[in-house]
Amino acid sequence: MGLQRAGFQPAHVVEWDRYCCDTLLENRERGVEILRNWDLTAGDVRNFDFGPFEDKLDLVSGGPPCQPFSLGGRHRAHNDARDMFPEAIRAVREIRPKAFIFENVKGLTRQSFRSYFEYIRLQLEFPEVKRKRDESWNDHLGRLERKYTSGNRLGLCYRVVSQVLNAADYGVPQRRERVFFVGFREDLNVRWSFPLPTHTADALIWDKLYGTYWERHRVPSKQRFVPERSARQIDMLKSPPNALAWTTVRDALSDLPDPECEARASGKYFNHRFQPGARIYKGHTGSVLDEPAKTLKAGVHGVPGGENMVVLSDSEVRYFTVRECARLQTFPDDFLFHGSWSETMRQLGNAVPVRLAEVIGADIGARLVSAL
Repeated sequence: MGLQRAGFQPAHVVEWDRYCCDTLLENRERGVEILRNWDLTAGDVRNFDFGPFEDKLDLVSGGPPCQPFSLGGRHRAHNDARDMFPEAIRAVREIRPKAFIFENVKGLTRQSFRSYFEYIRLQLEFPEVKRKRDESWNDHLGRLERKYTSGNRLGLCYRVVSQVLNAADYGVPQRRERVFFVGFREDLNVRWSFPLPTHTADALIWDKLYGTYWERHRVPSKQRFVPERSARQIDMLKSPPNALAWTTVRDALSDLPDPECEARASGKYFNHRFQPGARIYKGHTGSVLDEPAKTLKAGVHGVPGGENMVVLSDSEVRYFTVRECARLQTFPDDFLFHGSWSETMRQLGNAVPVRLAEVIGADIGARLVSAL
């Protein structure tokens, strides 16, 4: 959705999770405009034929399943059958797009996975250097490293950059760190770097101390709080930060009605229903209203409630509604999520914030246009 907002038109969408597919199909049937021309294959990408798209696409994008690298997962990496990076690389090899963008969890960048991270990057750089039958990934990595150091750029090659981005730095009301791989085909001779952050924590603190943040939200003085250390740091600045303020939970949700008031909440907004049972205990705390939310997570054994709760002004907690989580992931309000609360929260926890994808996609698209 973010890439389409950035100007790309989707040629095909492949999705394995049946609840996600139900959500997409239901919204398309409801006439949600952005999904009108989506050609969806509901199935395993390992069985998908990319051949018909060879040399016909500007961009390949995807989020290969991240459980092998998630901090909340079992950390099996290349030994995990759920690792779909080989399919992402196959898509690049068989389609030969002008560019690609892939997203994954920050856990992939941990020191224990460093060799495998480099293995992924070099495969994306040289997708035609395929792994041989019965060849270990370490031996394959060695061949890729020799290809790289030889300076031989013949055949299908990409200029690849990777970076961990925090969605909050681009206007998303959530601290969500993810690693992105972006590549441009060698023959385009593109020089590219990730777009610079547009929003900062310092600008938010400045707005709270000297701006209109509290007044805009009509927050009483006794409920206003800025950490003393943060205030001292901002006082050292000679002028306001040259950036926009991080978007907070309160910014994102302020116009939504209280979900406990069913008569007000249920009619106007999709998926905005109160979910009972939230409570705080050690290691299980919610997001505060006046900061970006914690990272929404899907979870291996269900939704970890601490990251999907909000701490209200009276220090009470409740679960975010599905609509509120959709706001935190910057989905439009007319997008309906299909399934139970836990299943819809899983879909949201696995999603890329729409706004972040749009920001990166727009920058990639502009560079592609100038290169052609």
